[in-house]
Amino acid sequence: MPVDKISDTARWMAYARALEAERPDALFEDPLSRRLAGAAGEAIAREIGDAELTARGIAVRTAVMDEMILQTVSRENVDLVLNIAAGLDTRPWRLALPSTLRWVDVDLPEILEYKAAIVASERTICKYESLHADIVDSRARARALDHGAGGKRVLVITEGLLVYLTPGQVSALARDLHASASFMWWLTDLTGPRALEMLQRVWGPRLRGATFRFGPPDSVDFFERLGWRELAFRSSQEEARRLRRSTPTPLLSRIMLALSSASVREEFRRLAGVALLARDTVPASSDA
Repeated sequence: MPVDKISDTARWMAYARALEAERPDALFEDPLSRRLAGAAGEAIAREIGDAELTARGIAVRTAVMDEMILQTVSRENVDLVLNIAAGLDTRPWRLALPSTLRWVDVDLPEILEYKAAIVASERTICKYESLHADIVDSRARARALDHGAGGKRVLVITEGLLVYLTPGQVSALARDLHASASFMWWLTDLTGPRALEMLQRVWGPRLRGATFRFGPPDSVDFFERLGWRELAFRSSQEEARRLRRSTPTPLLSRIMLALSSASVREEFRRLAGVALLARDTVPASSDA
């Protein structure tokens, strides 16, 4: 079962989370992921291949974002989370979030309607809403952001989204978010140029309905020019080692990297990771 449209990746990711959640040493609990993935999610993962390898990468990204969401919500007194391109994410059902927190999932109708049908009998931990919108469409995006602007201290999440957008589309989203003072923090995963090239070369042919596009050479500068400064960056490679989900690196590659310049080592550190951004008018926290 190939990925013919971008929404198919949501079931693929749910299956990857299920594989991690079912491990005896799981990094997180996600009892809904297997149901949400369904037979279709497993079929997609098996046809694409490297299901266990993908699961390790998704497990790291999920666990790191879980930590950063909980830290930011608690430290910054966030009152609303706007989860853009939410897919089949289950955090409102599984994270220890404040019961008063509003969580708004934004995605295409077919994804959120399917998700609602599967989790209809399950109770969320916080106040949950879903909002149908194609975030790439400027008018639909404006309606979604107007709804999210109802919060006073909003954390925006874009997990697994930006890499599929063009730099122009990411810029438009960043400007639209910055236009509302209530959007104060932005949590997102990022891909560097080398990793983007690898995704295009290795995964691109397997994902007919998805194209990898966004991997700026300097993401810090890219977002700063749009009014968003980086508060924290968690390298996927470093976090994979910390969480014991890394894959072995050939000895020669390790030696060559160790002998490389500081700029090259930093480029490899930022091959992929999770960044917490803040709008340029928000004071930096001492423990960000």
